[in-house]
Amino acid sequence: MTVDRDVTGPGLIAPTAIAVAPNGGRRGKEDHPALPIGPQELARTAAACLEAGAAMIHVHVRDRDGGHLLDAHAYRETSKAIRDVVGERLIIQITSEAVGRYQPAEQMAVVRATRPEAVSLALRELVPGAAHETAFAEFLWWLKSERIAPQMILYAPEEASALAAMQQRGLVPFDDIPVLYVLGRYTPGQVSRPTDLLPFLAHERPRFAHWMVCAFGREETASVTAGALLGGHVRVGFENNFALADGTTARDNAALVTATKCALTACGVRTAQANDLRAAWSIQR
Repeated sequence: MTVDRDVTGPGLIAPTAIAVAPNGGRRGKEDHPALPIGPQELARTAAACLEAGAAMIHVHVRDRDGGHLLDAHAYRETSKAIRDVVGERLIIQITSEAVGRYQPAEQMAVVRATRPEAVSLALRELVPGAAHETAFAEFLWWLKSERIAPQMILYAPEEASALAAMQQRGLVPFDDIPVLYVLGRYTPGQVSRPTDLLPFLAHERPRFAHWMVCAFGREETASVTAGALLGGHVRVGFENNFALADGTTARDNAALVTATKCALTACGVRTAQANDLRAAWSIQR
């Protein structure tokens, strides 16, 4: 079996980037007291996760009631707080996810207003039907012109095929657009398993040069480690999971990053720094 990323020497795959998704848009302090919400909490989490081995932080911001929010001012405030602590040593990726509250035009508008370094984009949300393709294609061209790195969130293998078809039709101006394979769903008790990745990598599915994987539940570390061994980058964190591999609750996001880095290191996988991922994703801000 071959891997997707370039090799850096005989038998060596390129280093794997660990991204941390520390809060998401659905969970709160009632779920875990160490789940970060405001700018300063996210900044402290970013610093701890950087020290643990993360190369990127995936950021959600919240409104006054703790609800999911897409707001340029909030994103800029949070990004500044993180930058003040970690400098350029982490890629800051904002989310455009709807979480049931926003429409495609609103999702794209906040990205244009924020102008982040990187952004995650859920294909099923931004292109719910053919009528949305033109606006989405124009948005992607704008991202490319602004040198903002997109990462397409794919919740099912069929979405990978749909994205590849859009590339073939000239609607996606990125030859190697980064993608995130989500192993599972936001459902109570969801536990992903390493084998959940296999349908995304099946022979009949398109292969993307820069893919990342995230998972739910106590098999998060095992699932993302399997992804790394097959050539992917990895994402962990409280957005999807609170549990360590032994079923105990992680004390914070950094503990999940540490567990992942230890697993990768034990398998002989080197971990990437932010500039390694910037180079791979052609981020040139």
